[in-house]
Amino acid sequence: MSTVTDSLLSIVVPLYNEEDNVVLLTQKIHESLPGYHYQIVYVDDFSTDKTRQKVKEMDDDKVHLIELKKNYGQSLALAAGLDYAEGEYIITMDGDLQNDPSDIPHMLEYAVSGEYDVVTGIRQKRKDSLVKKIPSKIANFLVRRVTKLDIKDNGCALKVFTKDIAKGLNLYGEMHRFITLLAFLEGAQIKQVPVKHHARHAGVSKYGLERVFKVVADMMLLLFIRKYFQRPIHLFGILGVLLVILGVFINIYLLIVKLGFGEDIGSRPLLIFGMMFILGGIQLFTIGIVMELLIRTYYESQQKRPYRIKKITIGDGKAA
Repeated sequence: MSTVTDSLLSIVVPLYNEEDNVVLLTQKIHESLPGYHYQIVYVDDFSTDKTRQKVKEMDDDKVHLIELKKNYGQSLALAAGLDYAEGEYIITMDGDLQNDPSDIPHMLEYAVSGEYDVVTGIRQKRKDSLVKKIPSKIANFLVRRVTKLDIKDNGCALKVFTKDIAKGLNLYGEMHRFITLLAFLEGAQIKQVPVKHHARHAGVSKYGLERVFKVVADMMLLLFIRKYFQRPIHLFGILGVLLVILGVFINIYLLIVKLGFGEDIGSRPLLIFGMMFILGGIQLFTIGIVMELLIRTYYESQQKRPYRIKKITIGDGKAA
């Protein structure tokens, strides 16, 4: 079988309690990529079952296992895998066998062409419950409404990245759900392609409706980062000045009412609002200044990864 590229591929897969899936997933990856030069980077997010043992028992030199010191969540597990990956093209996917590795060669064609930096899947005939579909639809709707990026399926984990884009992503919180948007903000050209989707082979989903709130919160943070991360004073400072001006106008009006017409203003709620606007505006402006200083500190400080690795092994357990 002819291959799309001779470059090294890195397939990054976060794992959490996938002991019944990981062996079959590895087999399917091998079956889907004959002739390709690749490594499989499994990141175990402190599983409580036999996931790590199953990976090591495969004794596969293409398999690299990163063991995290505690459960950090999918975003940081994915970040650890992206940092470790050595390939010119980095593929991400879930470990529950819902993504199909046979879609990878077709997606690689677009990445290798040089026209696109990210190729992301659109799950066809999605085999998920409403508990997973509803939060996904909400997230997709929010991204489309508040950004210029029209992505039909932000939740699809099967993606192909060029190395430079993948290495520049900073993931935390639930940001793995917006990884395509993060890449877009880094200037990536994005291609969407239909991919297959299967029902979970074994195990249980770790996703619930409660994550809707986390997704919305991270979405708001992402929008702040997009527009005001480098200059937060432009957001907080402007809001603060507007509130101060509004408060001053209210108090000038009340002063005229008091001095010009002799009316009592001490018991009027408007006086309280006027003072609240002035104090709130000063506070917002102060927050803007403090955040400016924090941003300067952020850029000038040394980089420190938000996760800790316990051990990295390749194949039969030899240290990487």
